Amino acid sequence: MEYEIKQSGKFRYVEEGTGEPLVLLHGLFGALSNFKDLVDYFKNTHRVIIPMLPLFDLSILDTSVSGLAKHVQKFLEAFEISNVHLLGNSLGGHIGLVYALKNQENVKTITLTGSSGLFENGMGETYPKRGDYDYIKKKTELTFYDPALATKELVDEVFSITNNRLKALKVISLAKSAIRHNLGDEIMDVKVPTCLIWGKNDTITPPMVAQEFNKLIPNSELHFIDKCGHAAMMEVPDEFNKILAEFLSKHKG
Repeated sequence: MEYEIKQSGKFRYVEEGTGEPLVLLHGLFGALSNFKDLVDYFKNTHRVIIPMLPLFDLSILDTSVSGLAKHVQKFLEAFEISNVHLLGNSLGGHIGLVYALKNQENVKTITLTGSSGLFENGMGETYPKRGDYDYIKKKTELTFYDPALATKELVDEVFSITNNRLKALKVISLAKSAIRHNLGDEIMDVKVPTCLIWGKNDTITPPMVAQEFNKLIPNSELHFIDKCGHAAMMEVPDEFNKILAEFLSKHKG
């Protein structure tokens, strides 16, 4: 997959297809490749947009879930994108929820997969000695039900982030922000239709997290996928896309 990353001012993004806007929000270690199958499928029916979240470019004070939600807001306002279908994986789901809670008039649906916001087991609050490749490899493998999906390319990408002192500090800052910014008391205020697509074998945001989201969000539906970890859209794309397509078709127009 080689999608063109466009730039306009301070915003970098991918945009494919036409139709109702489907905005994809990536997680803390989310590469574009995580959304490859999803983009390939939905660009035929939707205007698929991936804003590149400035995880490592904000000031340390703004390196937070709220800071990234503000970036999403500014991005959508700058391009006058309205009535969006928001989809977020992991930290991206959390960011999407924070944005939606303040801008529900602009959100048509929300889809969450492995989202933080209530509870998560992340990389932890500290990293071992920089340069511990095997540790990062094992942690990356835990993202998936099938550890073989943690390719060398993916592990190398995560390793390069964690081996950069400033980026590692920002990862820790974002992880702590996600834990502090718990949405348990606000989540019931989400009124837009919400689809929860979750791996039954997710160890980072376990199935009970999905059940709690489902219980707290009034207009939500929950779909579990067996033999699947934290990145369902990447690990079982066919099943994920089928569930999402059915959900979006119910809320079209």
